[in-house]
Amino acid sequence: MPNIWQDEKFLLKFFFYFSPCERCVLAQVCAQWRDLLYQTPYWSGVTPVLNFKEWVKDEAGKACFYRSIQHRGFDSLCLFSATDTDIGDITTNFPYSRKNVRSLTLRCSNISDSGLQMLTERMTCVFQLELSGCNEITEAGLWACLNSRIVSLSISDCINVADDSVGAIAQLLPSLYELTLQAYHVTDAALSLFSAKQSYTLSILRLHSCWEITNHGIVNVIHALPNLTVLSLSGCSKITDDGVELIAENLRKLKSLDLSWCPRITDAALEYIACDLGQLEELTLDRCSHITDIGVGYLSTMTSLLRLFLRWCTQLRDFGLQHLYTMKSLRVLSLAGCNLLTPSGLTGLMQLFSLVELELTNCPGATSDVCVYLKENMPNCLIIE
Repeated sequence: MPNIWQDEKFLLKFFFYFSPCERCVLAQVCAQWRDLLYQTPYWSGVTPVLNFKEWVKDEAGKACFYRSIQHRGFDSLCLFSATDTDIGDITTNFPYSRKNVRSLTLRCSNISDSGLQMLTERMTCVFQLELSGCNEITEAGLWACLNSRIVSLSISDCINVADDSVGAIAQLLPSLYELTLQAYHVTDAALSLFSAKQSYTLSILRLHSCWEITNHGIVNVIHALPNLTVLSLSGCSKITDDGVELIAENLRKLKSLDLSWCPRITDAALEYIACDLGQLEELTLDRCSHITDIGVGYLSTMTSLLRLFLRWCTQLRDFGLQHLYTMKSLRVLSLAGCNLLTPSGLTGLMQLFSLVELELTNCPGATSDVCVYLKENMPNCLIIE
C-alpha cells in the first residue's frame, strides 16, 4: 500500500481542510508538501502583508518573500510601514507586482503623493485600493493618483482627507462600485459631488465616523446615489430619526444598513425602516442606546431580515426578545452587552430554528446553564458566549 502522506491526489484534497495559517506550517513539512501547497487555489482570498520594518536589514529575506508571493500566485498585497524608497524597491525588484496585483492596501505608511503616484502608475492592474493611516498623502495627491480602473476604494485615518478628496473620487472614478470613507472633516457638501454615472455604478457606500455629516448630507446622498444596496453611517453621530426616514423612503433597494454608534437614533427610526425597506437583509444598531422593546417590535414584522445586530442596546428587555421569537428567517443575531436580558428570555431564542450564529457575550443573563441549554436545542447554531 503506498504511503498516503505522499499520495498527491489525496493530499490535494486533504490540504483544503486547513486554514491558510495552518497551510503555512504544513508547507514546512517537506519539499513535496510545500510544492503542492504553493498552488494558487489554496491562497484564494488571502492577502500577504509586507511589513517593511521587518526587512530594513534583511534584503535576502525580502527577496525570498517576493519569490514566495509570486510562487503562490497572490493577486492582492498589503504594504505596511512603507516609505517612498520601499515603493521604488518593490516596483523595481518585484516586477510580478506590476501586472498581477489587483488589490492593494497601504497601511500606516509614510509615503508621499509622489510615492503613491509611482505605485499607481507602475501597478497597472490594481482595481481595488485601500489607504489607511497614510498621513502624508494629500488631496492633491489623490487628484494626481486616482485612475478610472479603480472600482473599490477605501480611505481611513488619513488626516488630509476632506471634501476635495470626494471631489477627486467623483470626477476620476466613473466606474466606482464600492466606497468606504472614514474622514472627520468631510461635510454634507461633499456628498453632492458624485457624478451622474456613479449614480448607477456606486452600490456600496460606507461613511464611518464622518462626524460633520448631518441629515442634509443624507438628502445629498439619496439624490446623488439612488441605487445604493449597502449603506453604513456608523459613527455619524449627527444623524437623527429624520435622516433615517429619508433613507427608508428613498433608498428602497437597500439590503444592508448600518446605524451603529448613532446616538440620536430612536424607536421612530426603526418604524420607518420596518415600513419602507422591504428588501433589507442586514441591520446593525450597535450602541444605539435609545432603542427599546417597542422599536424591536417594529423590526419583528420584517420577513426579509436575515442578520440583526443589537450589541449594547442597553434598554432591550425580555419583552423585546419575545418579538424576536417570531422572526423565523433570522440567521445571525447579536445581543452582546444587552445586560437587562434574563435567562428566561434568552432560552426562548431556541424558537429561532434558522439561526446559525447567536452572540451573547457580556450578557449577564447568558449563564453557563443557559448556553448549554441553547447549544443542546440549537445544534446547528454557533453560540458565542
